[in-house]
Amino acid sequence: MLDQTSGHNKFKPILKASAVAGVAAVLFSAGAPLTVPEALADPVQVEAPKVPGFADVVEAVSPAVVSVVVESNVQPVAQNEGFGFGFGGRGFDDLPDDHPLKRFFRDFGAPVEPQQPPKPRSGGPRPVAQGSGFFVSGDGYLVTNNHVVGEGDTFSVLMDDGTKYAATLVGTDPRTDLAVLKVDADHEFTYVKFADDSKLRVGDWVVAVGNPFGLGGTVTSGIVSALGRDIASGPYDDYIQVDAAVNHGNSGGPTFDLNGQVVGINTAIFSPSGGNVGIAFAIPAHLAQNVVNDLIDDGTVERGWLGVRIQPVTDDIAESIGLAKPEGALISEPTSDSPGAKAGLLQGDVITAVNGDVIEDARSLSRMIGMMEPGDDVELSVWRDGKSQTIDVKLGEFPTEDQLAAVEGISGPEESSLMSRMGIEVRPSDDGAGVTVTAVNPDSDAASKGLTEGQKILSVNNKAVASADDILKQVKEAAGNGRKQALFQVETENGSMFTALPTGNENEDAG
Repeated sequence: MLDQTSGHNKFKPILKASAVAGVAAVLFSAGAPLTVPEALADPVQVEAPKVPGFADVVEAVSPAVVSVVVESNVQPVAQNEGFGFGFGGRGFDDLPDDHPLKRFFRDFGAPVEPQQPPKPRSGGPRPVAQGSGFFVSGDGYLVTNNHVVGEGDTFSVLMDDGTKYAATLVGTDPRTDLAVLKVDADHEFTYVKFADDSKLRVGDWVVAVGNPFGLGGTVTSGIVSALGRDIASGPYDDYIQVDAAVNHGNSGGPTFDLNGQVVGINTAIFSPSGGNVGIAFAIPAHLAQNVVNDLIDDGTVERGWLGVRIQPVTDDIAESIGLAKPEGALISEPTSDSPGAKAGLLQGDVITAVNGDVIEDARSLSRMIGMMEPGDDVELSVWRDGKSQTIDVKLGEFPTEDQLAAVEGISGPEESSLMSRMGIEVRPSDDGAGVTVTAVNPDSDAASKGLTEGQKILSVNNKAVASADDILKQVKEAAGNGRKQALFQVETENGSMFTALPTGNENEDAG
């Protein structure tokens, strides 16, 4: 049969195929080897685009980054998980057994267990904590966090090559959560330097190196998510927020730019889950460098002191005193015999600038004054009686905690900042029972929890209070015990009620 279109026999290909099959059969039956050529495709291969990586930076800086091992003579006590209202680790264990909140959580199954005080160990292996650090000089000075070494007695560092060295504590600065250790050796160490973080921008790449969960040298990368973050950890908050993976054990470790310079020191993470969620906070290089240099010089940090209690300027306050916008720091009370009081600063003054630099809010004033030296002469721009004037002040030296406690009514920038963040102002009640709320910031947690002017605060954490200092003492004690909230007993028109306000311990240390 012919194909009318081509003129070829349609069965010809079929016949050829049959013939080939027949020949193959003959060859197999004759025992002759059969070679069939293979026709396989080449494996997939794609040429990657030329993009920059972090390997060169990591290779250069890793020898300068160490794991910090901390040993203590105090046995840490396991903490329960807490329950409800964000109270964190210790729950309601300090409340009396017949307290209604404690009964409620006991009845509904919350783990409320009494806490035992730490007890010294008499022998055997001592409890160990671990964090991170990095060398800032060839002769062995290294930086870490205060909260990494704060409870330690002996210290050592583990290099990236596995070498271990004993270290001594040079000094700490709890207000910025920084510490300096010293390692002595017969050779120089690889070290890194701080960057000029004024050039840092949101969106810049960064690399974090540290010791998460005690695993040893670990590298993560991300970008700068935000600058100038206030996480309610102290008066000098000015954190860099990054999204590089930072976890427990990264505390004290460096965050590098792509030039291998330290832009920040990893200190805290925001973590509802307890692990990395992409929100980490680092102490900026400009703040850390000044503190570190002071600690290396003599083991202490000297700060300028103005000696006034301050609070934020709200929209309402700005309008009431004729300020164009809510900027500056409002003086709620000058401390008696302080540099500010001697220079003529008055209650109700608003400090709008220092040496010509605009003060955006109360926190920025605390930070700016704290970075100056005792004895520095500063020019303050002050808004008073509807007009601006200039007042010159010679700064004093920031008092120690004992000195502050010895003088009734003195509170430094940290205490003023804490009261401002809670959003309340108080004065001793006329009847001697508790303190009376004299003002409530409408944008604060206190306002959202229902506190109003005229109410009385009777106790904090079930301890009676009679002054602002009493409140601060209880709140700071709660924060020091790991609590995120403090329990306030408030007397209202409808009777007594309990409410919780933040202690300033909202974020977890990364160490």
